[in-house]
Amino acid sequence: MPDMAELHWWQLVGLFLLQLGCILLAAQVFGRLARYIGQPRVVGEMIAGIALGPSLLGWYLPELQQAIFIPETRSWLYFGAQLGVGLYMFLVGLEFNTRLFRQQAQSALTVSLAGMLVPFAVAALLALWLLPMPGLFAPGISYANAALFLGAAIAITAFPMLARIIYERGLAGTKLGTLALAAGAIDDAAAWLVLALVLASFGGGSGLLIKALLGGSLYAWLMLTKMRLWLQPLADRVALTEQLAAWQFVLILLLFALSAWSMDFVGLHAVFGGFLLGIAMPRGTLVSLLQRRLEKPVLLLLLPMFFTYSGLNTRLDVLGASGLWLVTLAVLACSILAKFVACWAAARLKGADNPTALAIGALMNARGLMELIIINIALSYGVIEQGLFSMLVVMAIVTTLMAAPLFQLVYGRFQQKVTAT
Repeated sequence: MPDMAELHWWQLVGLFLLQLGCILLAAQVFGRLARYIGQPRVVGEMIAGIALGPSLLGWYLPELQQAIFIPETRSWLYFGAQLGVGLYMFLVGLEFNTRLFRQQAQSALTVSLAGMLVPFAVAALLALWLLPMPGLFAPGISYANAALFLGAAIAITAFPMLARIIYERGLAGTKLGTLALAAGAIDDAAAWLVLALVLASFGGGSGLLIKALLGGSLYAWLMLTKMRLWLQPLADRVALTEQLAAWQFVLILLLFALSAWSMDFVGLHAVFGGFLLGIAMPRGTLVSLLQRRLEKPVLLLLLPMFFTYSGLNTRLDVLGASGLWLVTLAVLACSILAKFVACWAAARLKGADNPTALAIGALMNARGLMELIIINIALSYGVIEQGLFSMLVVMAIVTTLMAAPLFQLVYGRFQQKVTAT
């Protein structure tokens, strides 16, 4: 392997392009395999990211893995990963449907509260157990911050994947679909708020915490009450021509960059800016054209870069070497039971039949990409360490793998029976 200090910039560019080729190939192969076994494509892409890291390729062929994914280009991969996850959250914001809250607000709030309170109670107990263990949380982190972060990680829902399952099954207009989507959206919003609180308070003291809360609240108010009105003339012009001109697309990207920078400036993570801008965009032709323009580059290239960056930070061997596999299984079991049982019980309390309540529990239990986003943020801010990061990667993959088969098991036959009648 050549001395990296002697590599010229064009050689680094060549190695980075080789990395992109490996990422694209692995994402396609694992994505197709996932679809073949009945899983969402994103599950395969998540596993592909881990496969390219030290947990698989680096385990079997360490010299090859280290020669391809060199430290000198890690910052380039990080930039692409952050751009990808920011634009992905922008796309999630574009799909965010506020009408769902008005349709089933009371039931959704009940399910969502149960899906938050019980996981946070479980997290408070788990944090007492995990905090003294080395290699999990940052040294000196307070119990409150540890419990809050772990609660957010357990409570979060894979909202985009939940939406895809519901739309693919033709359940978007049903009570189940509306309730699950609304509750999942509330859950994720609450989990992001808790994460923002942890990030703001972790390393900055009360001044930065106040700046983050006030700045974030003011910016959210501006985006949710004013931005859609300001952008409506642009949306009307796009609807009239049914085309998104280059300057209009560039303007939206500039607004995205400004939103991301604004959230970073007040002490929150940049992804909050993209998500808020997506919610604020006027619905209609503009949103459809933006989705059409952004989805392929984000989903096919930038998001796999994020999965790979996560995979390079995932060391499953750490779990074995530190004897953490049993701890991982215990945390996984507690998290699954807390989320599934809480959402099932709340849905039953609000009058849902048992198959519908079980289906809501199954869908809300998936963590998916949303989990990977928050744990990557926490790792970059120094809130958690390698051991807990790897444990929560396992949780993200296992709960996401469970979602579709478990939903089919608890609701598939009931749905077929209803359709037949």
